[in-house]
Amino acid sequence: MQIGTTNIEDSFAEAFDMKYVRLIVTAVDDYWLSSALQEFTGYGASVIGCDAEIAVEHVLPISKTPDHRPGASVLVFGFSVEALSQSLTNRVGQCLMTCPTCAVFDGWGPGHFPAKDSKERRISLGKHLRFFGDGYQKSKLADQDRYWRIPVMDGEFLVADTLGWGDGIGGGNLIIQGKDQDSTLSAARRAADVIAELPNVISPFPGGVVRSGSKVGSKYKALSASTADAYCPTLRGRVKSKLSEGVNCAYEIVIDGTDHQSISVAIKAAMQAAAGEDIITITAGNYGGNLGKHHFYLKDLVESD
Repeated sequence: MQIGTTNIEDSFAEAFDMKYVRLIVTAVDDYWLSSALQEFTGYGASVIGCDAEIAVEHVLPISKTPDHRPGASVLVFGFSVEALSQSLTNRVGQCLMTCPTCAVFDGWGPGHFPAKDSKERRISLGKHLRFFGDGYQKSKLADQDRYWRIPVMDGEFLVADTLGWGDGIGGGNLIIQGKDQDSTLSAARRAADVIAELPNVISPFPGGVVRSGSKVGSKYKALSASTADAYCPTLRGRVKSKLSEGVNCAYEIVIDGTDHQSISVAIKAAMQAAAGEDIITITAGNYGGNLGKHHFYLKDLVESD
């Protein structure tokens, strides 16, 4: 199976259940919005070591933000609602409440699940952060949504009382194998760029690309994951390599999404963008179906309309 000159292995990407929230961050201008997003999404690559997997879903036009200021939609993924709640309280409090002019809104728009009156599908946010106001905080209702106004040194920090959470999927992926680092890195950039344009998905690693792909387990008991030695070109001949002949560099793209269809669309688009000259093979990472119940078969995606 080919896309142009690039071989697509008959394999599948294996992904697993996660929980997620969507929030909207706004600020007075693009500079402070960028500063807030950079701080908030930092150290959000993988729950192997981070408290959550986070990236900007897309930048929003002013006409689409709740306060008609520059803003962006951000997706945050975690293994449990409890883990998400702790991560969000810490990150919003430390990274967004501290950023000049920032405000935080719930990202569930009209018609989105979960329903706003579904208490079991809500995570407390402003409800926790309001105590920073030391008794001077005030609540506010707007369109039946509750917000907190917390006094800060440039005025007030406006933050949603709660955020809706949904059932998402983490770990969709593809592995790009190329002739050399320059061509493979360029292909990975193309894949990451096209994913960044799609709704309901994020690629949370630096620039959307992973150089240190991992496998489950290690010879060191303290580690739950270790280097994906089968894809390391310097280990060819010492381990059972999964690199195609002529491959000297590989990069992984990891995709988290709100649903199976969104990730399927993203993987297909990323494969089409990455394939090309000097990209020898595109494959995907899996553990024989033992890691997660969500499987994305590359052959089916390539052949789909």
